[in-house]
Amino acid sequence: MAAKRKSRRAFGRIRKLPSGRFQARYPGPDGVLRAADQTFATTTDADRWLARKRIEMEEGRWLDPTEGKTTVRDWSARWLTAVSPQLKHKTQASYRSLINSLIVPALGDRELSSLRPITVVEWVGAMKTRGLSASRIRQAYRVLSQIMRAAVDNEMIGQTPCRGVKLPRMPQTEPHILTPLEASRIVRSATKPHDLLISLLAYAGLRVGEAFALRRADIDVSGGLVVDENLAEANGTLVFDTPKSHQKRVLRIGPSLAARIGRHLETLPGGEDALLFVTPGGKPLRYNQWRKAYFDPAVAAAGLTDVTPHDLRASHGTWVADRYGVMTAAHRLGHSNASVTTRHYARPVAGRDDQVAAAADEWLYKG
Repeated sequence: MAAKRKSRRAFGRIRKLPSGRFQARYPGPDGVLRAADQTFATTTDADRWLARKRIEMEEGRWLDPTEGKTTVRDWSARWLTAVSPQLKHKTQASYRSLINSLIVPALGDRELSSLRPITVVEWVGAMKTRGLSASRIRQAYRVLSQIMRAAVDNEMIGQTPCRGVKLPRMPQTEPHILTPLEASRIVRSATKPHDLLISLLAYAGLRVGEAFALRRADIDVSGGLVVDENLAEANGTLVFDTPKSHQKRVLRIGPSLAARIGRHLETLPGGEDALLFVTPGGKPLRYNQWRKAYFDPAVAAAGLTDVTPHDLRASHGTWVADRYGVMTAAHRLGHSNASVTTRHYARPVAGRDDQVAAAADEWLYKG
């Protein structure tokens, strides 16, 4: 009687190794024969593994294991190159700094597929142990999360390891909300023309970089200005870019402030591109130098403490939201979402709760 002929395996190959264990190999969608990343005690175990691989390919879930062997260093560099054209210059510089100083030194030699949530938890913990601020740690984590999400989207790994990670909490800091009178004292205490710049922070709600980037062409002396540019510093280099929200906005300013700015324009040299505010040498302003030389002395002369330029913007948002509503405040501050205004800028005005209570009492007796 003839011996039974072995049935040919429908998918993949199995061979016995000198160690006695079995190796499974299978053809990928590209026809290349790939070995399993493990060996098996029995042919049955190897067969089951091959069956799962076949189902993955049939359902479109198969990932090329060689892609997952790409290092975090190489993928981070490729990702940053790809996304940089869509980023603001300051954001590019920030991402590059975080990758080079915090991500690559700790994880750069690891393969993408080797990262697990516990790896990321340990990395976050190590940064905290080194004394890094919660803000810096969260920034680094967000960048790594974007890098790993891109690896998932490009079918290099099945899922991101940046999940279920507990990040350090940000300290709760409240802006120093000034009264209009206090802001006016700072303006009156500032040297010219920086009193105008400070006025634009307090009474137009500009970001400091937006005020630094204002040009002659942006000013309508009848009472308006165009905000379409921002001056930022990235790794020591000054860069003109779009505002933070990427949105151009037109703002009205009070007649007296517009008149004062108009008189300042008459003293400016240059054409329509001339900056309104520059250093004594005619260079664009740098935040730290400007604050030390002009803003902080004005705050001290006004008899105030612990006031930042950003506090004037937050104060403006609060004044406007209190009287004219959050949507109006969001427009003036350049927020595309009013929730940003309420979360970071507008604050309840002292005494308003007492006024509401009094009004409610009137409603009660009139009802």
